[in-house]
Amino acid sequence: MPKNPNEGLVKLDLNNPVFQENWLRLEKVERDRVTDTLQKIRQLTWDRLYRDPGLKWEKISSIQLEGKIESIYSLRITQARRATAYRDREFIRFLTIAADHDVTYGKK
Repeated sequence: MPKNPNEGLVKLDLNNPVFQENWLRLEKVERDRVTDTLQKIRQLTWDRLYRDPGLKWEKISSIQLEGKIESIYSLRITQARRATAYRDREFIRFLTIAADHDVTYGKK
């Protein structure tokens, strides 16, 4: 494991049932786009993921959290959709794929 935790490759956790349901309900073309983005993320270090202009990793400040999750983030999972996720050491743990941009930020 690298000394700097942001230098290691990102590992995916896709086990959240809400994320899976959101993903599997998409039309095939959009599902394939999500898969392409997930494959891209697997090849990135955390530092590169944070700076990738296509993914647009952003902290969501409007959602109040309790428990072990410190922050929730939004990222572009396809051209039309954003996903929510959080970082847990080397894993990105996906939570949702929102059809509506405002829903991602807890505004609806």
